[in-house]
Amino acid sequence: MSVWKRIKGILTKPEPPQAEKTMLQLAPGDICEVSLVTYEVVGRVQNRARNAVVLTLQDGTAFRYLHIEERELTRYALYTPIDGRLDAPDEVPTLLDLDGRAYHLEEEYGGMVSTAGRTPYGQAGEQLVWQYQSDDNMLLRVEWQDRRFTLYEGESILPADIKVIRSS
Repeated sequence: MSVWKRIKGILTKPEPPQAEKTMLQLAPGDICEVSLVTYEVVGRVQNRARNAVVLTLQDGTAFRYLHIEERELTRYALYTPIDGRLDAPDEVPTLLDLDGRAYHLEEEYGGMVSTAGRTPYGQAGEQLVWQYQSDDNMLLRVEWQDRRFTLYEGESILPADIKVIRSS
């Protein structure tokens, strides 16, 4: 190695290290851990207006959905899809009774979402969401997009129970 190359190597600034992705930035192909279970992120639905994302997680053949919303605090909820049927978006009730558990409507909103990877909805578009909570802190999420409903049941997750394993 010549003297000039050594001097050039000493004077050049090293590249700054890449910042690690946050949970809100994860995309298909990334790996994360939720409540000690390792998942591959296979899909992503993002609502930029609310600073929220729903990640489709896969562990073997099982799919789960991690809802992340950043407000004054970042909130996490892990959902499992359930069977159910509603007729029309304007007929969604404020109280839902599923298997003897009463869910009370906490929040209703809509907005444009973008999608990537494998998601319940194949393309971006307008999405309506109803979020419910039961007296024993179980969560229910109802989504309407592309003229169809999807229902999920889940629970809140503590931020300490979530971490990024590998990001692409």
